[in-house]
Amino acid sequence: MITAYLTHPDCLLHHMGPDHPENPQRLEAIRARLSLSGLLQQTMQADAKEADEASLGRVHAKRHLNALTKCLPDEGIVPLDNDTFMNPDSLKAARLAAGAVIKGIDQVFKRQADNVFCAIRPPGHHAEAAEAMGFCFYNNIAVGAAYAKERYGAQRIAVLDFDVHQCNGTIDIFKNDPSVLICTSFQYPFYPWRYLRSEWQNVVNTPLEVGTEGPEFRRLIENQWLPALHRFKPDLVLISAGFDAHRDDPMGDICLTDEDFYWITHMAMEIATLYADNRLVSSLEGGYNPTSLASGVEAHLKALLGLPYAVAS
Repeated sequence: MITAYLTHPDCLLHHMGPDHPENPQRLEAIRARLSLSGLLQQTMQADAKEADEASLGRVHAKRHLNALTKCLPDEGIVPLDNDTFMNPDSLKAARLAAGAVIKGIDQVFKRQADNVFCAIRPPGHHAEAAEAMGFCFYNNIAVGAAYAKERYGAQRIAVLDFDVHQCNGTIDIFKNDPSVLICTSFQYPFYPWRYLRSEWQNVVNTPLEVGTEGPEFRRLIENQWLPALHRFKPDLVLISAGFDAHRDDPMGDICLTDEDFYWITHMAMEIATLYADNRLVSSLEGGYNPTSLASGVEAHLKALLGLPYAVAS
């Protein structure tokens, strides 16, 4: 497998305060771990480019884009809500995050790569059509999906989201869109406190009870996601890759391990191989313990590269 690794140094410039869990150290921890293991050197590395206004406007209301621009401070940090803040570089980083997914779409459709991992921040899956929330400004994976439909005529896009939080923003944007299937696993009941019921035919909600471990997680995914994916037969697979469902992450109470992240990535790749000519683009969402975030991404990347999962002795 040829795996592209997309990021940009300016994603590190966005920060929301010294004690905020969504901080630049997340990307630094990932890069250090992947470099040390040698995995990073096995990928095709490139910098992201900023998403343009037209790309963002396919999924976000004009008033939302304008409001974010008006809120951008010249200095310091300003709050958008209780947990989402902006500094002068936040929107540039957010445009690069969305632009990474767009570039990943280009790479898989142009056969420059089999799959892509976007090591970006801020995350995106909580951003709704007209609202920033949950550390998210633009919905990166939704921007990529809309671009794939517009640029390459993708007709059946599967979005697989295994964050500890449900992808309310992605659902808000694509609910009732028959060309997009959203499969989302999440701790329940938990933030974001909306869209948690399966009221739309194109959304597979998989709520996880507190303390859910790998075997039960895998059983639920196999029973709920796989039948829907085989019926849908996606021509593109997108992953919102959240690693805050790891047992060591402070954000939630789900008890997954690195091997579970490898397993679900491999499952997604099998779907992509069957129906989508291997086309798969993954974008980083949550994960707030630097150690478990980095090890989870390492397992994810091993699967994307087609390498076996091996436990260090």
